[in-house]
Amino acid sequence: MTRVRTAFVVAAIVIALWQALVWLTGVPHFILPSPLRVASAMRDNIELLGEHAIVTLMEIIAGLVLGTLLGVATAIHLCISKTARVFLLPVLVFSQAIPVFAIAPVLTLWLGYGVGPKILMTVLIVYFPIASAYYDGLQATPRGYLDLARSMGASKTRLMLRVRVPAAVPSLATGLRLAAVYAPIGAIIGEWVGASQGLGYLMLLANGRAKIDLMFAALAVLAVMTVALRKLVDWFCEKALTRWLPASAGAGGNDPAVR
Repeated sequence: MTRVRTAFVVAAIVIALWQALVWLTGVPHFILPSPLRVASAMRDNIELLGEHAIVTLMEIIAGLVLGTLLGVATAIHLCISKTARVFLLPVLVFSQAIPVFAIAPVLTLWLGYGVGPKILMTVLIVYFPIASAYYDGLQATPRGYLDLARSMGASKTRLMLRVRVPAAVPSLATGLRLAAVYAPIGAIIGEWVGASQGLGYLMLLANGRAKIDLMFAALAVLAVMTVALRKLVDWFCEKALTRWLPASAGAGGNDPAVR
């Protein structure tokens, strides 16, 4: 409850400073609309914002789920296969040197203007943080756990499923929390490049028609959506992923001090 109150207080202060800046500087509303104008635009276009927000939210969730599954599978494969570490790991690292925004037009050209390129962009955004964080967690499994399992005759498969995978859950939770913040970026970039629906498309449309207050309203909806998604992922990590772990493991993850 204290965090919620703090968040509301910080938001109120930011909005008050924003309104004061507009009043004191007299900046034109088509450059920086006041919070009151943005709130008015949000009220007048609530149905329009809701329709486009649902499209963007579907793209974000689909991309987040697919990116998580692909990232987890890649991390496990890298941990199991030395060949994959030799050939695939450098490719993953190199892929991060390519700006995602530069890939979006190519995906739109190949897949069209539907939701496919937006979901794929979201997958590309969240895939690396999840795969990297989870792989690090799998590699950092405490040596004592592994030695104990081997002394009891555990096979490589059981060693992975019963020891490494559970021990790396805190690292997966960290990757998921990062992915929840990054996922909307992929969807919005895809919509900017080519779309007929979504908050990104609405922002471009509003900007082209000089409706800057509507553009800021769409941005505010996106920000609220991102914060809500992050809170939902936090809840999922605490209630579903790490609830059965010891307090030290859930909080400290693979910190050597915890071991």
